[in-house]
Amino acid sequence: MDNTKAPPMVASSAYPSLENGSGQPNSAGFLKRDIGRWSLLFTGLSSMIGSGWLFGAERAASLAGPAAIFAWLIGAFVVLVIATVASELGAMFQVSGGLTRYAQVTHGALVGFLTSWSNWISIVSVIPIEAEASIQYMSSWPAPWARALFINGELTLPGLVLAGALVVVYFLLNFWGVKLFARSNTLITLFKLVVPSLTSIALIAASFHSGNVIGTTDGGFLPYGMSGLLTAVATSGIIFAFNGFQSPLNLAGEAKNPDRAIPFAIIGSVVIGGITYVLLQIAYLGAIGPEHLQHGWAHVSFSSPFAQLALAFNLNWIALMLYADAFVSPSGAGITDMATTSRMILGIQQNGLAPAILGRIHPVYGVPRPSLWFNLAVSFVFLYFFRGWGKLAGTISVATAISFLMIPISAMSLRRTSPELRRPVRVPLMGVMGMLAFVSATELLYWARWPLTAEVIALLIAPLPIYFWYRRGERARLLPAEFRCAIWLLLFLPTIAFISWAGSPEFGGNGLLSYGWDMLVVAIVAAGFCHWGTHAALPIPTVGDLLPSERPLVATAGQSKSTCG
Repeated sequence: MDNTKAPPMVASSAYPSLENGSGQPNSAGFLKRDIGRWSLLFTGLSSMIGSGWLFGAERAASLAGPAAIFAWLIGAFVVLVIATVASELGAMFQVSGGLTRYAQVTHGALVGFLTSWSNWISIVSVIPIEAEASIQYMSSWPAPWARALFINGELTLPGLVLAGALVVVYFLLNFWGVKLFARSNTLITLFKLVVPSLTSIALIAASFHSGNVIGTTDGGFLPYGMSGLLTAVATSGIIFAFNGFQSPLNLAGEAKNPDRAIPFAIIGSVVIGGITYVLLQIAYLGAIGPEHLQHGWAHVSFSSPFAQLALAFNLNWIALMLYADAFVSPSGAGITDMATTSRMILGIQQNGLAPAILGRIHPVYGVPRPSLWFNLAVSFVFLYFFRGWGKLAGTISVATAISFLMIPISAMSLRRTSPELRRPVRVPLMGVMGMLAFVSATELLYWARWPLTAEVIALLIAPLPIYFWYRRGERARLLPAEFRCAIWLLLFLPTIAFISWAGSPEFGGNGLLSYGWDMLVVAIVAAGFCHWGTHAALPIPTVGDLLPSERPLVATAGQSKSTCG
């Protein structure tokens, strides 16, 4: 086989690769492969079992009632399909910041920029939320100074200072190297798995109203209809919680034996996380007394749900563990997300879309310190403007759904343009799995309800002027080719926003589409754009920069042009 690299695509030919064959930057140090498969699994679980378990069950129940159990199962299924498709890409391209790089490889710099931005926003905004969750739980401590940390649904100035200090701790644990991060994260994750499990078992044993779970109480199993169930999947923090599967992908360049470690970590974290969350949801539903349900599930509210329930049943030892875990669980996720987002910025820089300084790797500790500093600053900005867990949970969930879109598109495009590439993990029925993943992610956008869907889409399109300014020197030569690869995505996002506006009132729309038919229209439109996006890829993807040098790379004779199909 020919071991030479494929010709570079027009959109990125001006940017030399900063990585060697193992996904290691050559410019100012090397990323070290120090993370084993169990540690990599724990990075996914640590990201997944963060503040979501402290608040997600209450939020899901308020939107879906007892059907919240199925909201978690639907969310787990959707994310598992997407994660399975992603595992093929992660095993092929064992590089850090993976999800920020696949789209540029297959569709050029413009699609790569939009995808990188949505991925980065969906995770960097989680860092301050995890710190806020810890302080919000602290505000239920029986002390006047603690109760003053969180008032009227948002953190006060002392609460912001403490949350900022926690973010700095996340930063420092990453700043001193990937080994320290991996070791501390493994211990934290083990604790995070034990506490939710014990909490669920203790609450079920102490008080369990089975009617709440099977829906024999007032309102039934679906008190707010199927639309409430589906909106819970999209906005209650379920997708936000399961997004932790991205962490192993973004740390792939530092994984030992990545062929096996990456799929093991990605799929394993979704399965274990899903079981944990369903158990917690059952425990929460069963623990709510009838006196709290006089006005329905939507009016059940706690500042520290599981801790307050534990105290109500005199489970003081559980409450103490929960108050401790209110720091450990969000902090474990925050530490992991700080690591993940720094690798994302590294990937964006290696795509040629960020200043070179953000791609520097410390020669001793092997971490991208400038990227860490940048994410620390951005975390402080989010912390200042969004001062409560609930303020961002829905927005992050929608941004997460958008970040999923290019995973199946890239995977199916590479099956079409580069079938000869070595695939350590080969997903069966990729055409079906990829289409299902894309349509599912699109439905998540719609279920989030108007106007939130449009607001987040606008947020993710807003930085396009920055991109054009950054590429201004190469506009005439590169942008036409990039635009041909990106036009499907540039039309797809406003189309979904329009359907959301015109959709059924059950999803916040104006009723031009009736309930049920609206979701069918979304599915048909998504399938059409999925086909278009797959065939809009570069005929010769620039996979050479992401593959180890010993791996075969074959370009067929018919793939000689550098414009999009």
